[in-house]
Amino acid sequence: MKNKKIKCDIYTRVSTTMQVDGYSLDAQKEKLKRYAEFQNMEIVNEYSDEGKSGKSVEGRPEFQRMLDNIENGTDEVQFVLVFKLSRFGRNAADVLNSLQRMQDFGVNLICVEDGIDSSKDSGKLMISVLSAVAEIERENILVQTMEGRKQKAREGKWNGGFAPYGYELVNGELQIAEDEAEIIRLIYDKFIHTNMGISAIAAWLNQHGYKKKKRQNNTLDAFAASFIKGVLDNPVYCGKLAYGRRKNEKVSGTRNEYRIVKQENYMLHDGIHEGIISETDWELAHQKREKTGVKYEKTHSLDHEHILSGILRCPLCGSGMYGNVNRKKKKDGTLYKDYFYYACKHRRLVDGHKCGYRKQWSEEKINNAVEEVIRKLVKNPKFEEAILNKIGSRIDTEEIEKEIERLEKQHRQLTGAKARLGQQMDRLDIMDKFYEKKYQDMETRLYRLYDEIEGVENSIEEVKNRLLNIRQQKISEENVYQFLLYFDKLYDKFTDLEKKEFLNSFVEQVDIYEQEQPDGRFLKHIKFRFPVYFGDRETQELCWDNESTVETVVKLSLKTNQPKIEVTMCPDEESNYTPEEKATYQKIKDYVKDKYGVNVHTSYIAQVKRMCGLDMGENYNKSRKENPEVKQCPQEKVEYIKDALRYFGLL
Repeated sequence: MKNKKIKCDIYTRVSTTMQVDGYSLDAQKEKLKRYAEFQNMEIVNEYSDEGKSGKSVEGRPEFQRMLDNIENGTDEVQFVLVFKLSRFGRNAADVLNSLQRMQDFGVNLICVEDGIDSSKDSGKLMISVLSAVAEIERENILVQTMEGRKQKAREGKWNGGFAPYGYELVNGELQIAEDEAEIIRLIYDKFIHTNMGISAIAAWLNQHGYKKKKRQNNTLDAFAASFIKGVLDNPVYCGKLAYGRRKNEKVSGTRNEYRIVKQENYMLHDGIHEGIISETDWELAHQKREKTGVKYEKTHSLDHEHILSGILRCPLCGSGMYGNVNRKKKKDGTLYKDYFYYACKHRRLVDGHKCGYRKQWSEEKINNAVEEVIRKLVKNPKFEEAILNKIGSRIDTEEIEKEIERLEKQHRQLTGAKARLGQQMDRLDIMDKFYEKKYQDMETRLYRLYDEIEGVENSIEEVKNRLLNIRQQKISEENVYQFLLYFDKLYDKFTDLEKKEFLNSFVEQVDIYEQEQPDGRFLKHIKFRFPVYFGDRETQELCWDNESTVETVVKLSLKTNQPKIEVTMCPDEESNYTPEEKATYQKIKDYVKDKYGVNVHTSYIAQVKRMCGLDMGENYNKSRKENPEVKQCPQEKVEYIKDALRYFGLL
């Protein structure tokens, strides 16, 4: 009588689709089928995971399906055949847990190549020992490899991967690439010796025609803040080599998930390469980064935003003014009220001195003044007509959007390649005599992938910044225009954050006088991010400074006894007036008062006009009737009035 065949399943797995080292799916299946035939076994099911990690059972759908079928008992199999134990799993805990699940339903494991049968007394013990040894050996090799890299860093040698910008690799050593090093020196010089920050340096380089050399898979030649930050934070540029700046840490609460975490403390050794900058400059930049690179979290007035922060400029040094808070408390220590001000941060100037401007301006006062200017601006019917014409006239950003799409696709591919390479490293057979060499080669490739991923991420940020700049500066976003059209209805309903975002998209710069003028004026100049319609023409700037060369006729009147600031803006109709019509007595008075801080009587102006052979007008005769005993105009005021007459084109 013929013996009844024993039912079995076979399970095969490869880490990649590559058919190498005799571990291909076909090779494994062939050997398992021959074994089953030799042992008079009947193969019921074939399960196969292609390109799946053996580090854990998660992510192996066929393996999970096999265990589920065993638990259901539908096929009544007695054994599962695998080529080697490493194909069943590489994590000791998972191997033993999976084996226990199978044995609970009367199914045992046979590892053909290893000669292990868990149905025998020595089989399960052997599986426990081998799986544990394999995991320990894998960890030991990783530790040894990392120690080798540490030692290389101690010796000042480059540890692999792409050369940082400013250097090139020659026979595995870093050498200065002079065509790139110029940019590195310039970045450190601007950061150390001016009040520029990271974003300002990137903008300055782009505006002054500097191009970033395209490297690796980078297709952009513009500079981004992330690139500047990476340069300033990398000690390689002063001749040092860092090791351990990034660490692969396990995600808490998971078994096999890891993430890259930047480390505050890391090894730093003298490199054998030449530094592009001095150690002194590196230390100065590092100290400034520690002071300026800190993000502070708000604890009070969470809904409040410093709306014009960075837009409002210091009248002395020209730097952006930022918000300050004066927090008033009651006697018992409880918070009473927050008062907000704009103030200069007193940055160090190019000549080494700090800005001496100490005045703080009420945020509410400045914000309301700028808001009122915009309200008056948008009420002009011609302004509304011009805005409506702008809506819909988009700048074509299709190519840039395609570039972002391409880079994001490349990022996904690199991330996938990194994950697959990590799986390959985990699936290497530790019994292979070339195991350590293969592992080190793969690790080098892994670090290169990290560099490529970081490069692509920087490129994505650069392209997105470029797209944002185009949309803001070249007027391609309709929402800014829509907000302008309905400014009166929408602005008061905005949160502070929305107001800040809107003004940042519309207003580029607000300048003020050092002190409030005698007539209450303090706004001096506003520059917009794109041309706006004012009067009967387009302009990008409004100015209230008599000495400005900006050709805009604006009258700003401030009434301090009223809750709101009243702003009157007159179109450029006066360009058609004669000098005599422009230079009214009141305007001459205002000019002298603003520039010299003194008051001049109407009769004094008339005296000087007569002295200069000019028509004195009706005001002179009127003033003579009211004040027949008018004193002679002082010589000092004569000169002031003559200056005003020259300004208005009468002299």
